[in-house]
Amino acid sequence: MASERTHRHDITIREMELDDLAPVYHLGERLFTCDLYPFLYRTWDEWEVVGHYNTDPEFSLVAEVDDALAGFIIGTLISKASWTYGYIVWLGVDRVHHSTGVAHKLYDKLVERMVEAGARYLIADTDPSNAAALKFFTKKGFKDEREHVVLSLNLSRTERYRALLEKYGNGHGEAEPRAKKPRRPKTAAAKNPEKPLCGATSLDPES
Repeated sequence: MASERTHRHDITIREMELDDLAPVYHLGERLFTCDLYPFLYRTWDEWEVVGHYNTDPEFSLVAEVDDALAGFIIGTLISKASWTYGYIVWLGVDRVHHSTGVAHKLYDKLVERMVEAGARYLIADTDPSNAAALKFFTKKGFKDEREHVVLSLNLSRTERYRALLEKYGNGHGEAEPRAKKPRRPKTAAAKNPEKPLCGATSLDPES
């Protein structure tokens, strides 16, 4: 069935456009679920799409099949003193189009653009339980897989910080209102080189 879909339908790869932002975000919501990938679920939000679209439009691509969104890939460049890294932040393919070559076409087009922009090294990471993504990137030649270590702390359950929560009105008590400074919109992770990498891939094992 998958091979028949591949032959019947043409896959078009193009840059993400403004009208794609909402469909891409909602596709990611369907793919990066809490039950399947808790780490990716916590990381995926609308700014992961909007931020990269604004800062790295040439590395934000979508795949279409019959004029419908079939998948997306989002990346960025990280420049260091002697290397330029191409970082594949997100890659997702609608389950209807698994095993049809969509992921490969998205990946190949993104890598071509990254190499043209100066990348000589590629980085990709995902949830350690995402066997399909690990298999996909291994086929592409990626090596040295390492698991994420994600630490969390519930401040309300920690005596040391509970007083701070009460003081600023985030606990069970009330606090005097205080003027809030305007918050800057969240932008792409790669623009802050100190932020840990936290990308993802959602693929079928045979993608």
